[in-house]
Amino acid sequence: MTATASDATASEAAPAAAHFRFFVLEVLRTRRLGHSFLRVTFGGESLAQFRSGGYDQSLSLFLPPAHQEHTVLPSTDEDTWFGAWRAMPDADRPVMRSYTVREQRRTPEGAVEVDIDFVLHGDPAAAAADATAPASLWAGRAVTGRRIMAIGPAVAENKSVRFQPPAATDALLMYADETALPAAAAILDRLPADARVAAWFEVPHAGDRLDLATAADADITWIVREGGAGKQRTERVLEELRASELPVAHAPYVWLAGEAGTVRAVRRHFVQERSIDRRAVRFTGYWRLGASEEELLAEAYSGQAPSEDPSSEL
Repeated sequence: MTATASDATASEAAPAAAHFRFFVLEVLRTRRLGHSFLRVTFGGESLAQFRSGGYDQSLSLFLPPAHQEHTVLPSTDEDTWFGAWRAMPDADRPVMRSYTVREQRRTPEGAVEVDIDFVLHGDPAAAAADATAPASLWAGRAVTGRRIMAIGPAVAENKSVRFQPPAATDALLMYADETALPAAAAILDRLPADARVAAWFEVPHAGDRLDLATAADADITWIVREGGAGKQRTERVLEELRASELPVAHAPYVWLAGEAGTVRAVRRHFVQERSIDRRAVRFTGYWRLGASEEELLAEAYSGQAPSEDPSSEL
């Protein structure tokens, strides 16, 4: 979604706390994209105030437990919601998960729709038994009319859009695993025809290689994991990178997102082995092998989360 003049005015006038608000998202339809991907299209009256900044715009979804049809939160007040949510009984507390907006659009009738792509983990029975995959379980059971809540952007220029290449950028280098592929695809959607891109996208299965539309001059390498995990998957990604020839550029910009350990290793590769200025590398750990999102959330609120500052140590 392209920012309008009114969006920019709102961004300048609104205090930081007003950049995000609660939205009620209603499932309109679902569509299977590949072996592991399911797109859920949401609507709802409150989306009239939703202002995605595009690219890798993130938001927080609150998914109801399996025994509830819709999300119920005790508070949506910006000062009290977090404490009220944490105080809910474990069995009734909606699961909070971070996702990216694949696309926001306005229909011919004037309604706003938002697409969010979910990664599905195996068959529904396996997902139901896996307590670490509640979002996959919910998405696999999503039907028209189900409602969830989200904290999302009320202005287009907000800190949850991390893709911010300098104006002088003359080549874009990208790495994403399946969790970050929707964000990478949204970035490619918006790039101009004169943009040069080298991208490495890691997916679980051959059937997850998607046809990604872009006007840019993009060279995309698919890394199919097919069961590899941990150090094995990281080494395979690094092998692909080391075997690749990068586009000649004076001011490259690097965008990396996915499993935190692999992202850190890929960052080291570009900075130490490819001599790219670390300040030109934007990296985000969407998840971490062996850690639940609840643990990562606790780290973030305690100030113990690893730094994603480009100047931080490798």
